[in-house]
Amino acid sequence: MDFLRPASWEEALAAKAEHPTAVPIAGGTDVMVEINFDHRRPDYLLDLNRIGELREWTVGEETVQLGASVPYTQIMEELRTELPGLALASHTVASPQIRNRGGVGGNLGTASPAGDAHPALLAADCEVEVESVRGSRLIPIDDFYTGVKRNALAADELIKSVHIKKADGPQQYSKVGTRNAMVIAVCAFGVALHPETRTVRTGIGSAAPTPIRAKAAEEFLNAALDEGGFWDSGKIITPSIAKQFAELCSGAANPIDDVRGTANYRRHAVGIMARRTLGWTWESYRSGKGRGAEGAA
Repeated sequence: MDFLRPASWEEALAAKAEHPTAVPIAGGTDVMVEINFDHRRPDYLLDLNRIGELREWTVGEETVQLGASVPYTQIMEELRTELPGLALASHTVASPQIRNRGGVGGNLGTASPAGDAHPALLAADCEVEVESVRGSRLIPIDDFYTGVKRNALAADELIKSVHIKKADGPQQYSKVGTRNAMVIAVCAFGVALHPETRTVRTGIGSAAPTPIRAKAAEEFLNAALDEGGFWDSGKIITPSIAKQFAELCSGAANPIDDVRGTANYRRHAVGIMARRTLGWTWESYRSGKGRGAEGAA
């Protein structure tokens, strides 16, 4: 196994073009596990740790451009206001040591359905900026995941950053694991309210071959909130709407049985998380509108 260590982004792109099978490594929190367990033995490792721009971010008017290697710790500490769902997801990543090393680019590159960042990225809405010596392009997050641990990257492309829409409303994230820390998700769920467009987006992790959105649930809830005048009134979402939303989220899942949980348990847990996170985000929205007891009328 050869170790390539470019000193700049341009050198990294050139190395990837010359060695398309080279596996990028930055935090190494996914790649090294696969190598140590002999699940992967690449001919080349492409070390990206000397490329400082991958650890930078820019907050714009509408989006945050998040470098692929920005550590989860910094997302938690510096971007909680702009990216609350992703900050919550970052809290659930493994241990402090791994949160100091790992970044969103690693989750995207590995494209494991259990990656902690995926539900939050899907719910928030974003585009993945990828680049090669041929040029750069933006891949909508909905088109990024193509199969089990497969993504839309071409062989010579590297992930440079993620352009994530800044939160214009409350966001939440929930994860079920076999213990409270250092654990791969049995399943996970993210939800984001987008009051500016009066829409809700979701993200489901570790309950299908790829990270997915519960689109039927979103369409149902968007219609129910609009028809019931909930966005304007800030009134409490009725139990029947919350129940139907949860059932549709559960129905969107296509999980498997494995050592961490059964398919039936995952479907059930997704529904529970959907109902709870919807309640949390909507209560936060109601509070922001200044609706108190009158909102419950």
